[in-house]
Amino acid sequence: MTQPPRPAPSYSALAQSLAPLGLMIYGTVQPALVPCPGFHTGTLILIGTDATFWQIFQTSPEARDGAPDPIDRWSQRQIDALAQAYGATAYYPFGGPPYQPFVAWALASGRAFTSPSHMLVHDAVGMMISYRGALHFDRVIDSPAPPLAQSPCLSCRDRPCLTTCPAHALVDEGPYNLSACHAYLDAPQGAACLTSGCLARRACPLSAGAGRAEAQTAHHMSYFHR
Repeated sequence: MTQPPRPAPSYSALAQSLAPLGLMIYGTVQPALVPCPGFHTGTLILIGTDATFWQIFQTSPEARDGAPDPIDRWSQRQIDALAQAYGATAYYPFGGPPYQPFVAWALASGRAFTSPSHMLVHDAVGMMISYRGALHFDRVIDSPAPPLAQSPCLSCRDRPCLTTCPAHALVDEGPYNLSACHAYLDAPQGAACLTSGCLARRACPLSAGAGRAEAQTAHHMSYFHR
């Protein structure tokens, strides 16, 4: 017999449920207070990877089965299970088109901001940001206020996200020169970016907070630049 869903968790209880999965809360939105595309009520919880994610993911069936999109499949399995357990609805940044407006949700949370290069920067993980999904609850879940009152980029004097890219693909106020980035990655000198990750993202002072494993970054780069 199917067990009834548990009551919607507290913020801290949900964070504790995510931690053993290598996931963390990247932000919350209460659509009744902040405009949130697609919602007017309840609470939207944004979920992303933490520093332990890669080690935990490596023990999963998806990491070893050789099928495409292992992280996406793992994310959907884990977050779907949480949604079922708590009576929430799960959403993902993959599986489209159409795609869910995760960038708009991230900005609405007050914990992610548009960097000078127009890439997202997060208050805890910098530009090594990796949203894996979101849970929407019908009721309001009390959540901590965002730790920063304004974008951290406003007080970043060096702005290394604009000066570190060897391909000069990132410029102040954008747009991101995608073709220049791929052309550089095709050249021998682009090997370091493919194995260790985007130099500009890594240069963000907040990115150190992600604790991102180099192998995880290499995996993502293999999908970005095939």
